[in-house]
Amino acid sequence: MSPAAFSLVKWYLDCVTESGEVAILYSARVRWRGMALSYSSFVGLGGQSRTERSSMRSAKIVPAAGTISVQAPQLDLSGIWTAKAASFESTVFKDDLGSAVWNCLQPASAASVIAQGRTLTGQGYAECLTLTLPPWKLPMRHLRWGRFVSPRDALAWIEWQGSYSLTLVVHNGAHLRDPSITDDAVSCSGVTLRMQEPASIRAGRLVSTILPRAPALAKLFPRSLFDIEEKKWRSRGVLEAADHESRGWVIHEAVDWNV
Repeated sequence: MSPAAFSLVKWYLDCVTESGEVAILYSARVRWRGMALSYSSFVGLGGQSRTERSSMRSAKIVPAAGTISVQAPQLDLSGIWTAKAASFESTVFKDDLGSAVWNCLQPASAASVIAQGRTLTGQGYAECLTLTLPPWKLPMRHLRWGRFVSPRDALAWIEWQGSYSLTLVVHNGAHLRDPSITDDAVSCSGVTLRMQEPASIRAGRLVSTILPRAPALAKLFPRSLFDIEEKKWRSRGVLEAADHESRGWVIHEAVDWNV
């Protein structure tokens, strides 16, 4: 890798219990201009309380046949995710500067997480995003992303809007046609997901949500990146397909560069 080359590998794993308690792990490694940084964070939501911890160390994440194990002692967290649906991968952007690859390793998981001595079990999800161009070079102004998991269904989506636009929705391994995505619904040919009773997991500009916990990132990334505004929710989800209806939990977000 040349000193100027950019590489970001970012893991996202979550678990939502039957009662709606949330555990989310982020872990990232960045290389750029001869520098390397790692970062990890835990976000928990239980009832009306929210917990967040961060570290300038990445978690140890080990994918194996059908499982992903995590050890993050710096966050007082460990866990195991067992796949309940087939993985998929998509190159969601590519140009002469680099690419963005969305690898959804577990669109649905049986997850067990130990956080601060408490064990949480429930429906989970795991993905890994790989960027070979800086995120501030991506030609987008608005992003929606989300995942719905129930005992019968796994639905994941991503929508980019800007000079480059993309909408991708995958249901139980099938790419759906004619997708339409809002903050409270995903509608496609034959499948509709409605999101209800949203609870805020995190909201605000990255300068207030991430930068105070990871000041070293300010030395690597331009300040404009941290002016991006993020809103992330946990919602109840009702999925209606042609032959059935299922209920589960949704984690979804909207990210806005127009700030």
